[in-house]
Amino acid sequence: MNTSIRYMTRQDRAPVLRIVHNIKEFTPSEMAVAEEVIDDYLEDPLCSGYNISLAIVDRQIVGYICFGPAPMTNGTWDIYWMAVDPKWQSRGIGHTLMTHAEHLIRHSKGRLIIIETSSKPEYEKTRRFHVSHGYEISCKIEGFYAPDDDKLVLMKRLNHHKHINIFQKG
Repeated sequence: MNTSIRYMTRQDRAPVLRIVHNIKEFTPSEMAVAEEVIDDYLEDPLCSGYNISLAIVDRQIVGYICFGPAPMTNGTWDIYWMAVDPKWQSRGIGHTLMTHAEHLIRHSKGRLIIIETSSKPEYEKTRRFHVSHGYEISCKIEGFYAPDDDKLVLMKRLNHHKHINIFQKG
């Protein structure tokens, strides 16, 4: 399977929203926020504060990731949304999207990536995915989303390899 990645365009709105609406874990309010973020990006991709990349297999959009620099920080980025069409899950699409986002963040001198998610049992698979990619739960805010739904903040520090001149003195 050959997966390609490209930025989202206006023509991609309907297929991406179909993916969002096919994710059973997303509530109607979460879907509305995802749609709002997509529309903000499509209105002005350069000034929206978001990057949205798509995963394409056989000319079909099978997933997307939305990420951007966290306002008022130096090198901290947020991954806001990631969704893979349920028919395409567990085939490496999420891994490809995450690797792509991390590469662009690293290239932009990002040093820290933050993901916020729910503690609901329905999100267990999502949390395992993030942990398997080197993210760790750094914060839990009890009852944030609802009395029985905590907010979990996951983070990953990016390593920037510095080239060291072994012949330089000092």
